Amino acid sequence: MKIKEVIVVEGKDDTKRIQMAVNADTLDQIEDLYDKRGVIVFTDPDFSGEKIRKIITEAVPGVKHAFLTKHDAAPSHKGSLGVEHASLEAIREALAHLYTEVPDGEPLISREDLAVAGLTSGPQAKEYRRRLGEYLRIGYTNGKQLYKRLKLFQITPDEFKKALEYIKNEDNY
Repeated sequence: MKIKEVIVVEGKDDTKRIQMAVNADTLDQIEDLYDKRGVIVFTDPDFSGEKIRKIITEAVPGVKHAFLTKHDAAPSHKGSLGVEHASLEAIREALAHLYTEVPDGEPLISREDLAVAGLTSGPQAKEYRRRLGEYLRIGYTNGKQLYKRLKLFQITPDEFKKALEYIKNEDNY
């Protein structure tokens, strides 16, 4: 699998693991390379990774995003979540399901849709958001972030409906 875009990761162990999975460059000069080759943000599924993702998104609108689940990024021994712990297959799968930002896109899913689906409040909201993030491969978010991410990645009502049906079917978990 050859990746033409530059993949932005958090550290050198992440870089080594990505390069084992695919033929790609990982560089620091994000803004310079965005116009030439494109950029994929592929950070750890934790607070620090989300913070870096947000900083890059604000600085370089229109980048692509790849997400790992917390399960896929969990170490087999002690340590914190990280791309470097993911299997090569999980990395390839994440890179096969990229999302490209549409910064000026109109929201296709309303805040009311999220509330009706039980994603912003209620006893199951956090768990439903976790499942939805895994199913859609958009990472875990709180209710406010979920609305923004669905808008940013232009998740369609059909995709949203299909995801809801899947996550609310207990047999799938």
